[in-house]
Order: sequence, then C-alpha cells, then structure tokens
Amino acid sequence: MVAPFDFAISATDGRARTGTLRMARGEIATPAFMPVGTAGTVKAMKPADVRASGADIILGNTYHLMLRPGAERVARLGGLHEFMGWSGPILTDSGGYQVMSLSELTKVNEEGVAFASHLDGSRHLLSPERSMEVQTLLGSDIVMAFDQLVKTTDPIDAQRAAMERSMRWARRSRDAFDALSNVSALFGIQQGGLDEGMRAASAEALSQIGFDGYAVGGLAVGEGQEAMFACLDFAPAQLPEDRPRYLMGVGKPDDVVGAVARGIDMFDCVLPTRSGRTGQAFTRDGPINIRNARFAEDPEPLDPDSPVARWSKAYLHHLVRSGEILGAMLMTEHNLWFYQRLMRELREAIAGQRLAAYAAAFVTRYRGQAGPDRLKS
Repeated sequence: MVAPFDFAISATDGRARTGTLRMARGEIATPAFMPVGTAGTVKAMKPADVRASGADIILGNTYHLMLRPGAERVARLGGLHEFMGWSGPILTDSGGYQVMSLSELTKVNEEGVAFASHLDGSRHLLSPERSMEVQTLLGSDIVMAFDQLVKTTDPIDAQRAAMERSMRWARRSRDAFDALSNVSALFGIQQGGLDEGMRAASAEALSQIGFDGYAVGGLAVGEGQEAMFACLDFAPAQLPEDRPRYLMGVGKPDDVVGAVARGIDMFDCVLPTRSGRTGQAFTRDGPINIRNARFAEDPEPLDPDSPVARWSKAYLHHLVRSGEILGAMLMTEHNLWFYQRLMRELREAIAGQRLAAYAAAFVTRYRGQAGPDRLKS
C-alpha cells in the first residue's frame, strides 16, 4: 500500500508557487521551512512548541541517528515520530553531507562512503542501500536519495564525477527504497555545482528514474548568495514542474525570499535554532546580537507579535549573558516563529500576486538598504 502523497499548486506569481503537499501524517503548506531536528530533537524546543511556531514538518538526520542511538533501536521503540513525540511529517537527510563534513578518514568508492564516526572513531559504511534502510527504520515520511557532495570550488572534473556517481546512487536508492516496501516518499537530489549543463544532465537522469520530489543539492556551501541565486536562476526550472522542489541547507531570511522567487518550495537550515542558542535574534530590521550592551536596559520585546513578547530585550540579554537555559529556549522559539511568519507572508504574497513588492520591501528593511534586483523573480 502506497501512502498518500500529493502536491497541488494553488497559485503562482512569476516562478514562485504556493500550494499544499499532502501526506499520511498531515498537510504541508508551501513554500515551507523545516526546522532542523538533527538528532531527534529541535534543540531547546518541545515538539508542541515547534508545532505552535507554524511548522508542518521537521528534519532529522540519517548520519547522526544511525550512530546514536541507532536506527534499529529507534525502530524497536516505535520509530522516530513516537520516539521524539512529533506526530507530523519528518524528512530525513540521507547522511551524505555529514559524512563528508564531520567524519575523519572518509573513503569514497562506487559502493558508498566508508567513514570513521565523529563520536568514537568506529568504522562504518554508508551506501545508497544502507541509507534507505536506516531512513526506513526511522519511519521517515520523506526519504532523501544518497548522493556525493563536493564543493563548488573543486575542479570541474571532480564535480562532474561526483554528479554522475550521485545519479548512479540515485538509481540504487530508488531500487533499494522500492524493495523495502516503503510507504514513504522518496526525493532525488540534483547535483552539478554551479554549472548549468551538469545541472541539466542531473535533472534529466533524476526525471528518468522518477521521484516524488526533487532537491537542489550542493549549494549553500560557501559559494555566496550571488552565485547561489545565479544557479537558482536555472536549476529549479530543470526539475519537474509538478513536483515539490527542495533547496537543501538554506538559509538566511533574504536567501529564502530570493529562492522562493526562483521557484523553490521547501527549505531547511540550522540557522534559526543555532543562532538562538548563541544569542542572535532575527527581526524585520535584520539580525541582532542580544548580547550587545545596548540591550541591557531595553524594555521593548524583540517583536510585539512574537510568542516571547512577554519578555523584554533586557531580560533576554540578561539570560543569554548569564548562560541560562531559558535564554536559549526563548531566543530559539522567537527565531522559529520569525521564519514561519516569513513563510506564511510569502505564501500570502504569492496568492495575492504581489510577491515582487513584498520581497523588495522585506529585503530593503531587513538589510537596511535597497535590495538588489537579483532578489526579484
């Protein structure tokens, strides 16, 4: 039995789309931002509070969960949803990025990636088949194909080889996923660096295999916003129009606005949660560092509509400077709410055919200066 998976676009404005992704565990309004719950928790937040922020779906990570507490253990305990107390959909990253970025002594070959755990140095092999197995054991609602990530600054031959290998791994991911009688959805990941031709070849290979959704991978790895937007000027349009498009690991609020204008439907990033824990709050007037002395006697809230508006910037300053756990909790709650409000406003702007005006006004205020034309669709 195949679980319900339907993506319906309700309105467009330029290349931007708004709609609904329907799954067995709930509906996801798009464009959507997924809070990151890497190890089975959105740090400093209870699941009910994540839901209250407006999030329809969260992200978990194959690499971290397979190492601790172990996918087989999570499965024995009822799956990731039961384990962490989240009833909505969960997307799991395939683990490829973390293998490359966190692990020592990695060795990549056609079989997969052999790596040493960053926790205890134990050796593991993560392959397309093992990634599909782990994500199935976790009970993921959206499973990501296993791919090889390289930097956009690597030699072009290395980028092409990684893209072509990722497409072979995508085929193996599809076959392994289907063999598991999986009731989840499977997303393929487009690679190809910043090169339009390689991105097109990747998109064609993925389309031939067939996936429920498609991700634009390999960006937000240090290339800068201008280069990322230049790639997004062509990459999303190379993917099937009737399927959701997911930009992995993005990003800052103005990154999100520009990517939505270019046709992206789904996002994830650690920025709102990580920033909250380190004292950075997102506001309409740009990010602020609550540790700064100028907030020590500021009686105003971060935002009068924020769920933490009961507390002043001065109190948040005190909590964060004192290292109090409540400081991380309140700052994170605010940041997640800010991101979800942004997504709601983007959806409303697309539906009302006024995205260009909304995006320009948002970026101008957020950056404190006139936003560049590149943010327009």
